[in-house]
Amino acid sequence: MKKTTLISDIMHIYKRIEDIVEPFADVCVTIGNFDGVHLGHQMLFAEVAHKAYSRKGASLAITFEPHPLRILRPGGIKLISSCEQKIELIQMAGIDALLIIPFNLDFAATSAEHFVDDILLGRIGMKELVVGYDYAFGKGRSGNIAFLQEQGRVKGFPVTVVEAYYLDGVLVSSTKIRQLVSDGRVEEARILLGRPYQIRGEVQVGKQRGGKEVGFPTANLQVDPEDLVPRHGVYVSQVICEGKCYGGVLNIGHNPTFGGQALVAETHIFNFDQDIYGKPIKINLLKFLRGEQKFASVAELASQIGRDVICAKTMLAEQQKELMVSCSEHIPS
Repeated sequence: MKKTTLISDIMHIYKRIEDIVEPFADVCVTIGNFDGVHLGHQMLFAEVAHKAYSRKGASLAITFEPHPLRILRPGGIKLISSCEQKIELIQMAGIDALLIIPFNLDFAATSAEHFVDDILLGRIGMKELVVGYDYAFGKGRSGNIAFLQEQGRVKGFPVTVVEAYYLDGVLVSSTKIRQLVSDGRVEEARILLGRPYQIRGEVQVGKQRGGKEVGFPTANLQVDPEDLVPRHGVYVSQVICEGKCYGGVLNIGHNPTFGGQALVAETHIFNFDQDIYGKPIKINLLKFLRGEQKFASVAELASQIGRDVICAKTMLAEQQKELMVSCSEHIPS
């Protein structure tokens, strides 16, 4: 049987199992949801890439879309990263190929044995497997570490288990990062992620009060309450727009001074005067400054935003070299 080889600087992306029409020549595999692609996930990717390099083969990551818990427990999970961002981050980790398996209730009923025999070995041609210490898959999560190790022993593929990763005594996990972001502790989340927590979207036409009434024009993004929403309030931020990086202050909330109802993210971008309605932007949340509050007048609000801007510019100046990396990683070269 002909074998597929992967020789490219660009990560190959397969969006269905059926898109892999023949087994890979020599491939090492890792499997996971990889929400956030945090430092623990990056250790998995480094290990599978090393295994592949050692045997002159390729590395393949397998993930699922949507996140299985979105199907099995609707409303039960807030995601750190979109599928688009996850793809970008996995490619940055140096993985050769990514298989994104559409997850639904039918797939959830797949047995662990079927997944190993028909997908990992039959369809993909897996030679080695790398998994995290707590990973399990298949119906009833029967495909746990013990199962995989026994399958590897019987069917001839090595299984490497990457242990839990602690940073200053804190377990690096998606659950912990979600908690930190929800609490507004984005500086701590940044440490566990290895980069700032980021939100994305297309700039919406808002009430246009920021510039006309307050004196601080903003780029507005609609926020889905079903997504991971940081603590409402004001943050020092970086804004990535059309290949350039700018400083800014971001407010997430309901705009109580104006009696707002919708949940929005409004960003005042420093030294910026372009029309970007309908254009995509990425916003890195760097530091929580204060909670959202209702002011007695527009003048009071404007005065407070002025103080927020001074604080943000001071922090951005103090950490200029370090923060430059946060932007450059997301700007095409």
